[in-house]
Amino acid sequence: MTSKLRVRRIVVGGLALACALTACSSGADSAAPQPLSDTARVEVRRALDAAVAAGTPGVQVVVTEHGQTWTATAGVGNIDTKAPFPDNAEVRVGSNTKAFVATVMMQLAGEGKVDLDAPIERYLPGVVQGEGIDGNRITVRNLMQHTSGLPEYLELPQLDADYETMRTYHFESADLVRAAVASGPAHFPPGEKAEYSNTNYLIVGMLVERLTGHPFADEVDRRVIQPLGLKSTYIPAAGEIDIRNPHPLGYEVVDGKPMDFTQFDTSWAGSAGALISTGADLDRFFTALLFEKLLQPAQLAEMRRDPKPLTNRNGIDYALGLARLSVPCGKEVWGHGGSIPGFRTHDGVTVEGRAVTVLANLRPVDPAATEAVQHVFDTAICQ
Repeated sequence: MTSKLRVRRIVVGGLALACALTACSSGADSAAPQPLSDTARVEVRRALDAAVAAGTPGVQVVVTEHGQTWTATAGVGNIDTKAPFPDNAEVRVGSNTKAFVATVMMQLAGEGKVDLDAPIERYLPGVVQGEGIDGNRITVRNLMQHTSGLPEYLELPQLDADYETMRTYHFESADLVRAAVASGPAHFPPGEKAEYSNTNYLIVGMLVERLTGHPFADEVDRRVIQPLGLKSTYIPAAGEIDIRNPHPLGYEVVDGKPMDFTQFDTSWAGSAGALISTGADLDRFFTALLFEKLLQPAQLAEMRRDPKPLTNRNGIDYALGLARLSVPCGKEVWGHGGSIPGFRTHDGVTVEGRAVTVLANLRPVDPAATEAVQHVFDTAICQ
């Protein structure tokens, strides 16, 4: 049987067994306040159990606060063997990649190498031209904020192939952008509204490469990953289909059953979604970003300015690669999140400094399962 890879829904060791059964905490200063009260931890564990009961094989939450990290896990990392979801698990984090790439762009803006309000035609002549699409009218800001009106490249028929074909097939971002721009008219005039389209961030990645003369992955590594010491975060090399370090298997629902989709070439996701990371690393990244460790105050303020409600993503106001997230308790939370075959992640940091990442090893298709994973994030942020 061949199975279709529906990419368009993209928007460890001995300690692991103990962490699969209870919660683990880490941190050098045991006297520092710990993330979440005992009562809150109970509520988070209940939410984890409910997410597994709703159909996700394994779910892990990582909460970082006061320099301390607390991890809790429910379910399994491998349905067949019942192996636990590893502690500090590496997973594909999908669209969180956009926040890393956008951070690089904001650094380049701060260095005077790009004008966010300049047309993309100035930097990538001829790349963004099509029916109702004019790169002279679409700015860098439009791309970063999803206000460009560009069609979604994930709707291209060549990305609706069977899994075995897609698992090792290599795509070039320029080819995908060219096909997307040619695939149909613009959805709306630039700046009219905000509609999430992964095409925007393939182009942003191409712009990083044009401005720096280096692959976008190298710039993300040099400017973000290495300075923060994110030892478990990387963009896979060309042709790399495995996840390097301890990880759960990632599953897709195919014909009503979970199928292993862990191994595949994510070149089709590129600067829109190819990153691999852990909960702890994502907490560190978003905390560093929101508390001015990666950007100067002026660039961070610009990155967060005037977020627009996304017409095709509920509860998300999108700024420049950074989203203001709606949570039940009304706290101000900034982050992103990601969805890619095999995995779903939720990420955010409160303005008070609590960072939460939720990792799930299945992209839910059932609304109840989707809501249950979201509830884990909401509970950890709001308790």
